Amino acid sequence: MQAIDHSTYEALRKGAHVLEADGSGDKVLRLADGRMLKLFRRKRLLSSALFYPYAQRFANNTKALEQRDIPCPTVIAVYRIPSIQRDGVYYNPLEGATVRQLKTSPEETETLRFQLGRFIARLHEKGVYFRSLHFGNVVLTPDNTLGLIDIADLRCQKGALSESKRLRNFAHLLRYKEDRKWLLGQDAGNTFLEGYRQGLPANRQALLIERLRKLIG
Repeated sequence: MQAIDHSTYEALRKGAHVLEADGSGDKVLRLADGRMLKLFRRKRLLSSALFYPYAQRFANNTKALEQRDIPCPTVIAVYRIPSIQRDGVYYNPLEGATVRQLKTSPEETETLRFQLGRFIARLHEKGVYFRSLHFGNVVLTPDNTLGLIDIADLRCQKGALSESKRLRNFAHLLRYKEDRKWLLGQDAGNTFLEGYRQGLPANRQALLIERLRKLIG
């Protein structure tokens, strides 16, 4: 992590467009060069972020995903910005449209549900546990592959996820009413679950799909 002074920070953000902010200040900036700067603040005096900053987690997670051939942003630098009490990650964004943007279009919805199911199965088989898994953090890239963004809240392990972690991850995915309706409403759930099933090894398919059907009702 590189410490930068305020003048360097101001030069970096000159001409930037603020994409996300809250009462504490800017959170995500699209810079004049088309790259992104995501800013993190430590919300509590004593927290894990004191020893392992969120900006560094983001950067480390991009490396872990790249090793697993999961599309994600490409980090250029990680900064500490004492003048605004923030850490920042400077990166090339993952191009494409989020599932949340795409689900409003009736075209190719069945294909997208199936593709999303297979993608989540791939994440789980590769040991990726993404607590912030939702439609706004999954991107369909121009080459028609799915990838992840906003990945600070993500952990990767060597082996495939346990059944309990998979079920918890699906609970995160289904916590938004409209997303759940789009993904599982009427016969849509069969398409999504079939995609997930086809992304699993044959010896795990039957049991996991049975448990998932119970979870989603």
